[in-house]
Amino acid sequence: MTNSNRQGLTRPFSLIHVIQKQLQVSSLPLRLWVSVVAFFLLSLKATDAISQTFPTPDYFRRVWSPQAIPETIAGPEKLRDYVISGRLRLTLEDAIRLTLLNNTEVKLNQLQYEGVKYSVLRAYQPFDPFLFSSFNANRQTTPTISQLEGAPTLSNLSQNSFFSLSRLFETGTRGQVSFNANRQSNNSIFTLFNPSLATSGTVQLTQPLLRNRGFFPNRAPIVIAQRNVKRSLADFEASVNDSLFRAVDQYWTVIQTRENLKVLRNSLELAEAFYKQNKRMLELGALPPLDIYRSESQVATRRVNVIQSEYNLKQVEDALRRTLGADLDPTVSPLDLDLVEPVEPGGDLLAIDSAEGLARAMQKRPELEAVRQQLANDDTSIKLAHHNLQPDLSLQGFYTTSGRGGNQLDPNTLPPIVISQGGLGDALRQLRSFDFPTYGFSVQLRLPVKDRGVQADLGNALVGKRRSLYQLRSLEQAVTLEVRNAVHQLEQSKLSISASRIARDLTQKNLEAEQRKYELGSQTLFFVLEAQTQLVQAELSLVQAQLGYQRAVAAVQTATGELLEKHRVQITAD
Repeated sequence: MTNSNRQGLTRPFSLIHVIQKQLQVSSLPLRLWVSVVAFFLLSLKATDAISQTFPTPDYFRRVWSPQAIPETIAGPEKLRDYVISGRLRLTLEDAIRLTLLNNTEVKLNQLQYEGVKYSVLRAYQPFDPFLFSSFNANRQTTPTISQLEGAPTLSNLSQNSFFSLSRLFETGTRGQVSFNANRQSNNSIFTLFNPSLATSGTVQLTQPLLRNRGFFPNRAPIVIAQRNVKRSLADFEASVNDSLFRAVDQYWTVIQTRENLKVLRNSLELAEAFYKQNKRMLELGALPPLDIYRSESQVATRRVNVIQSEYNLKQVEDALRRTLGADLDPTVSPLDLDLVEPVEPGGDLLAIDSAEGLARAMQKRPELEAVRQQLANDDTSIKLAHHNLQPDLSLQGFYTTSGRGGNQLDPNTLPPIVISQGGLGDALRQLRSFDFPTYGFSVQLRLPVKDRGVQADLGNALVGKRRSLYQLRSLEQAVTLEVRNAVHQLEQSKLSISASRIARDLTQKNLEAEQRKYELGSQTLFFVLEAQTQLVQAELSLVQAQLGYQRAVAAVQTATGELLEKHRVQITAD
């Protein structure tokens, strides 16, 4: 045990000693009673489980001030910081940052995690102290039937005040400190004290001896709630990982669609130039009239492809705007997107094998951490259910001291006269003197013949543990397959880039050759148009391969659980 822990344990006892010294308590029963009460009150102040702040001003402010009810939510943030020259200019890191700030799904998942955090506060509720007080007044007037009742018509006024402070400790001990004061006054001539004041103070402790004894069964709900928070944090991290992967994929989709549109526009310009050349040759009589339709048809087909690609670009840009939250700002929403990341990968291409990627995934995937937290909760639930099979045996002890006060009457005189005056102070002095103690203890045993409910809880806990084990195995299988597919996709994309680049260069040379043959008259128009189509397909394939590699890198980072780390995103518990 560290010195700080020793100080934390000895501090309440030193404060009790100070209280006893200030009260100048000398008698052993009174010292014991004050010690129990003082320790009980100090424990309420020292524990971290107390969520109430009574009676501080903050308590009354929270309880009586009207709670502000949100009617609106904050709008998108930081979007206008990226507006340059009338366009929304974004790098990939900028898109990720805006996704974290403005994406609606990310905000919803974050609120779900924040809601789970309050379950820990609720788990502490059984240990919150409870303060109870009451005051009752009762006037009773009844006709009498005997002279022994002391008055023809008996009138009695009873006033009772009660105060108690109780709480459950994390050891299972339940303690209660109570104070009771009762004032009685009547018109009976046989009353010795009128009015009379009776006070009593009681300390009562109940300690379970089997079921619910110790820290484990009482703190188990708190431990489970804390693990649920960790599991929710892992689920939130997994959802953020998916949202960022979606943002990255949409970012590259917009770039790919934009580059495809460039290729199609260039092919349209090439077809239009070739059509103008053929039209000039037709005017000079160097081209048969029917051949011009083939060239004109090619221009029309490529114009249709350009139009379709333009509207496809609008759709993927709108999807990215929604992910970034740009559609929520009417000023930014109509602006064109300027995505500045280069298409061609820079530097050395990523290299990773399946075994290495799988090892990283098993260590870093948040989904696996969430299931591990659930497995730990299952173990706790099984132990708790088995613990609840024990008999309910408890020991209860109490100590009560009483006092009496009031105006003492002489019953030998009619009407009775007051021979000594007293009040609440007399009753409290007698209460402190312990002249009238009452104490005792009891042992209670509750032994159900058949505890089917607890047996069912234990069975459900065992089934839940097996279910979690199967979920872990299923998730590990899914992660393994996802990592392997991502690695295979990465290897394929790297090979596709090299092959597509060679194919593009060869189709370019082939087009130049067919164009030269056509100009020399040794080749027909059909082969030139076919070579142009092949070049367009080769350029589109190269763009697809380059963007496929960018997607494959993001897929590998997502599968191995490193996407957030690569983009310097940290998710921590508040």
